[in-house]
Amino acid sequence: MNSNLIVLHNVNKKNKVIVFPNAKINLGLAITAKRSDGFHNLETVFYPIGLCDTLEILAAPNSEKAITFSASGIPIPGDASSNLCIAAYNLVAKDYRLPAVKIHLHKKIPIGAGLGGGSSDAAFFLKALNSLFELNLSFGELHHYARMLGSDCSFFINNQPVFATGKGDEMEAIPLSLSGKYLVLIKPDIPISTKEAYSNVIPKNPINSIENSCLQSISSWRNSLHNQFEDTIFKVFPEISKIKEQLYARGAIYASMSGSGSSVYGIFDAEIDLSLTFKGNFIWQETLR
Repeated sequence: MNSNLIVLHNVNKKNKVIVFPNAKINLGLAITAKRSDGFHNLETVFYPIGLCDTLEILAAPNSEKAITFSASGIPIPGDASSNLCIAAYNLVAKDYRLPAVKIHLHKKIPIGAGLGGGSSDAAFFLKALNSLFELNLSFGELHHYARMLGSDCSFFINNQPVFATGKGDEMEAIPLSLSGKYLVLIKPDIPISTKEAYSNVIPKNPINSIENSCLQSISSWRNSLHNQFEDTIFKVFPEISKIKEQLYARGAIYASMSGSGSSVYGIFDAEIDLSLTFKGNFIWQETLR
């Protein structure tokens, strides 16, 4: 468990946990086959970044409702009852007697951006429940619950770089580090639903192995590492393609759309401030660990 992302507040013993669910980026992505269950098989590398939501879980044993959910920050579309944190609580509650909880989510990770924010919230909620109520769930059990919630949820249990296959839920660790590189992530005001993105792709195997490409020098990625969703999304939203071009023009070693979009990131050798270049868009900049 990524313990540095968990803060325990001991008030009347332990009754509150605050966690900071982080985002991820995709290094390459290929849709390899349509599955009989309606999903798609894919290949990609997930890499964690420092952009985080804030999630507070408070034990509320005297509450009349099992779950009280509130949110702030970036507005979350849809009904609150469909939030993955609530689904995670209900999933664990089938196997364990859980006290009532109050959940507050401060949303900072953009939605419809290909950054895995909702999946991360759910995975960190599972880890928080485990800590708060001392359920003693093993990593295997946490992964099991996470996989039931979403294809990439279980990535955030270990929260380390992985090569992912299947629906994105079959993972193996990959010895990849971008430590010291500088990340600039841009999210235009263009939400892209996962369903919409997948509806336009034609499955095919990648020309270059994504796993092998990621283990080569980052200077080679521009010619070998590709996100297949760009083939269709850039045609519909040329302004997203332009962001990628601008990142390369400003000196990015590698630039790509993340997941099914619409965020685009650039990886640089040194810190650079592009806040004026991309003024009007959501911008996240950090030195990677």
